[in-house]
Amino acid sequence: MVNAARVPFNCPTSVPRSLEYVADCAAGGRIAGDGHYTVRSQSVLSEMLGGATVLLTTAGTHALEMAALLLGISPGDEVIVPSYTHPSTVNPFVLRGATPVWADIREDTFNLNEGLLESLITARTRAIVPVHYGGVGCAMDVVDQIARTHDIVIVEDNAHGLGGTFRGSPLGTIGRLGALSFHVTKSYTCGEGGALVINDPTLVAAAEVIREKGTNRTRYERGEVDKYTWREMGSSYLLSDLLAAYLLAQLEERHAIQSKRMVIWQAYLDRLVDWAGREGVALPQIPADVEHPAHLFALLFPTPSSRLQTMERLRSCGIEARTHYVPLHSSPFGRSLPGGAVSLPVTDSVADRMLRLPLFTEMS
Repeated sequence: MVNAARVPFNCPTSVPRSLEYVADCAAGGRIAGDGHYTVRSQSVLSEMLGGATVLLTTAGTHALEMAALLLGISPGDEVIVPSYTHPSTVNPFVLRGATPVWADIREDTFNLNEGLLESLITARTRAIVPVHYGGVGCAMDVVDQIARTHDIVIVEDNAHGLGGTFRGSPLGTIGRLGALSFHVTKSYTCGEGGALVINDPTLVAAAEVIREKGTNRTRYERGEVDKYTWREMGSSYLLSDLLAAYLLAQLEERHAIQSKRMVIWQAYLDRLVDWAGREGVALPQIPADVEHPAHLFALLFPTPSSRLQTMERLRSCGIEARTHYVPLHSSPFGRSLPGGAVSLPVTDSVADRMLRLPLFTEMS
């Protein structure tokens, strides 16, 4: 619950049945991955995502690592990605030896600027990784058309956007692969966790092998083979069934959770519009063909100093507001990578002027 003397930036979503499910899972003795609660959670997620195959993972980062392995990303490959994102978007591809090609963002949605994509594509481009910032969908019609024209794979980083849509299609289901996050800061959480969304049925079998340490143990558990062996390179990406149990209760309450968050998001928008107009602050802009899940509420101030003044004023009132990403192209490691010295004026400007307000499911 929120302390009356302090409004934190985030509190984890919690529903009563989470602890009941965890206790039931523990009592049943099957607490490792791919148990009863994993299967049920994946089924609900598949329903939310229009029937896509969904595999729970230990983190959204690990879902993207699986994507990089599935696509055979290797040294010399290039991956186009916005600089205004978390390192987890890029690390999985850098770990495979790929070079990130930084894309600037749009000032209205803070998403990858689709108008710049063509200029970033080379003969070495293997993937485009759009990030649906705040759960507001990128212009996926344009991104998809460009990717098809150049035979490039789309991997959606949908860490913010479970429940969001672009032109009626659930975010995470438009590219060949998508990644979800159930980190403590997300609308649905089990502390740490994620999921790989597989929209190409030909990749499902390979994904199951990669996720189970490179073995065909998943087929063994289904009774399809009499023993399992090491088949391919992989790792241990299975989410514990205990965590899946905690998550499932929230997924079952998704309509109530979504409704609560949208009420809060809309209250911010309605009550800040006059103030924002006076102060020259840009409120969130949602394109007409997008439905968003009220993941966050971000303000764009006219100057860095006006952002700082507001943040300090809120802090003095016991309200915790936060900035967001340090652009990856200007980070110490980003600068050390090939092509790190690039000019991304919108990204740099947004990073200096953005402020996010508290938004979590239990807010009044």
